[in-house]
Amino acid sequence: MKSDPVIHASRLRRVYTLGESQVVGLAGVDLAIDAGALVVLKGVSGSGKSTLLALIAGLDRPSAGRLVVAGRDLAGASEADLTVFRREVVGMVFQNFNLLPTLSVLENVSLPGLLAGRPRAETLRRADELLAWLGMTARRHHFPAQLSGGEMQRTAIARALINDPPIILADEPTGNLDSGNGAVVVQLLADLNRRWQRTVIIATHSTIADPYATVRILLKDGAIADGSWAD
Repeated sequence: MKSDPVIHASRLRRVYTLGESQVVGLAGVDLAIDAGALVVLKGVSGSGKSTLLALIAGLDRPSAGRLVVAGRDLAGASEADLTVFRREVVGMVFQNFNLLPTLSVLENVSLPGLLAGRPRAETLRRADELLAWLGMTARRHHFPAQLSGGEMQRTAIARALINDPPIILADEPTGNLDSGNGAVVVQLLADLNRRWQRTVIIATHSTIADPYATVRILLKDGAIADGSWAD
């Protein structure tokens, strides 16, 4: 018997009010993503990619429609429910890394685990395991300003994984990287999907993640376009 999708959206809308104007971010999206998929989400700037990821991450709320992620109704969730959801269910990787400059690599990676109330010793051990997997052990006590772009993004991936979330959302994760480091980051995300069965969604303009996609989604003007993007 087939299990329910890990992400299910029905007539999902997000409309922003700017002064007297309204801007449609998403215009009635229907979506079903199975657990263990690697989704590559394409579309020009303003097509709705970041809006969709923000809704799936519980960072924003839909204006209308239904959104269920990992069995949780995000459209009807309280702020407290969304906080727990963000800590337990999703890990986010951003284009601009979003590392705290006054914390070391180890501290940046550990912080979400500590905020979630996990024991300090256990959290630090897990952070060290992740940094070793990512080849960052020698950098564990460095600060973000001392890292390359690729090293900052690997640190961000470790941080996204510290609470062992089943879903990883990556918003233009290679946007600030050269092609070599971009390829390394995408390979790491693909490994998370294939070796550890994480559901991964990568929103990107780049073609570098295309060969790893099990699901391809093209957004246009806030809606899913017919057909798929080309190889």
